[in-house]
Amino acid sequence: MSNPKIKPGQFPFTRGIYTEMYQQRLWTMRQYAGFTTAEESNKRYRYLLKNGVSGLSVAFDLPTQIGYDSDHAMADGEVGKVGVPISSLQNIETLFQNIPLDQVSTSMTINATAPTLLALYIAVAEKKGISSTKLRGTIQNDILKEYIARGTYIYPPESSMRLITDVFEFCANHAPKWNTISISGYHIREAGSSAGQELAFTFANAIAYVEAAISKGLDPNQFGQRLSFFFNAHNDFLTEISKFRAARKIWAKIMKERFGVKNEKALRCRFHVQTGGSTLTASQIDNNVVRTTIQALSAVLGGTQSLHTNSKDEALALPTDDSVRLALRTQQIIAHESGIPAHPDPFGGSYVVESMTDDLVKEAFEIIEKIDKLGGTIPAIEEGWIQNEITRSAYAYQKDIDAKKQIIVGVNQFEDSEESVPELLEIDAEKVKTQIQSVTALKSSRNNDQAKQKLSQLKSVAQSKENVMPSIIDCVKNDCTLGEIADTFRDVFGEYQSS
Repeated sequence: MSNPKIKPGQFPFTRGIYTEMYQQRLWTMRQYAGFTTAEESNKRYRYLLKNGVSGLSVAFDLPTQIGYDSDHAMADGEVGKVGVPISSLQNIETLFQNIPLDQVSTSMTINATAPTLLALYIAVAEKKGISSTKLRGTIQNDILKEYIARGTYIYPPESSMRLITDVFEFCANHAPKWNTISISGYHIREAGSSAGQELAFTFANAIAYVEAAISKGLDPNQFGQRLSFFFNAHNDFLTEISKFRAARKIWAKIMKERFGVKNEKALRCRFHVQTGGSTLTASQIDNNVVRTTIQALSAVLGGTQSLHTNSKDEALALPTDDSVRLALRTQQIIAHESGIPAHPDPFGGSYVVESMTDDLVKEAFEIIEKIDKLGGTIPAIEEGWIQNEITRSAYAYQKDIDAKKQIIVGVNQFEDSEESVPELLEIDAEKVKTQIQSVTALKSSRNNDQAKQKLSQLKSVAQSKENVMPSIIDCVKNDCTLGEIADTFRDVFGEYQSS
């Protein structure tokens, strides 16, 4: 059992990373958004800011995630579908038009092309007269979970790790307030892992990043301060609260005992939570409001630093303005009406939660030990061991649903055959077409000799051991596109093919 005398803000931070937690400052309220075009997404961001979000969270479309411009043949049919299409500095300028980047915290869910999106964000901030040293936010930049659970990788693991640690190094010197990575358990859980596996695989990935950064000569006492995490809030209320408490203890022990970190700020596990997308049902979507509320409560009771609440219609389409507002209001009601924020770690001392917390810590360390014996995360991924463990867990969960051992209201029990179809958000095909045409037009109107020169310089840097970030920033400022930058890296690093 955890020592009840240890208070919030004390190592190993099981009870919270700050003494007063939400008494002084609430968690950052985010709503993940992006669709159709930069212009349409900008409207959604300004709508959310008007309604009280305290941080932006950017969703990118699939071509942007895997390094293709909107006008590329590989992007056909996918532009603007699951996020905002970003191919150029023009697009990112439109996306953040009339938004004060020195006053908001921006989270960008992007991985394989993360260095380019960060470069674009820095470039647009500088055009607004804002130094990169003033920028606050997070770039996901977590490629290992892409090989495990999500699939939006481009380059082989070794080259991807080089790009990630280049971001660590660059931000330490030029963007000290920026969180250089958000190590994600969210997508691992969405793929079907258990709570214990979510913790273990997330922290095994984190160990690999720390080791890679140390081998680059970086100090974990310094870069460790800017590492952040991203977890899922699933349905089992008490398990999820315990999971968040366990996460802080596990990370503090790893950083202190494995890496000898002494800086207390680098021992703190700071994390964002998103309610479980895979728990949303396409039938009886109003039930999703209840699910999301329970999940959001677990995140707050578990001490999250940032939270996104899913909208009720997301199992069917991108959310409408009304459903996004209701999801945000869910957070605001918890924050301002529930009384929960007045009490740091209110479930601390509960024999159920303390026992669950200890069990999850034990389980996670046992799994990490198995990964260590396999040679670490990358060998465990390349052998398919981690993926197979998740698949087994997902299969067992689905069998329980099929056998009605696990009840999903409105799906395998309490169905409603006369349910009406809700109004859904639709992607405007004409606006998508305009986005594609604008990228083609940019490539015709820019100084192409200059763009080619900058891309050639980037290729030389990629072939060397220099940090790629200054060259990427130089490229985007000279109208090189995201796809062209990704292709330059493809030429140097090649593409990863899963076995």
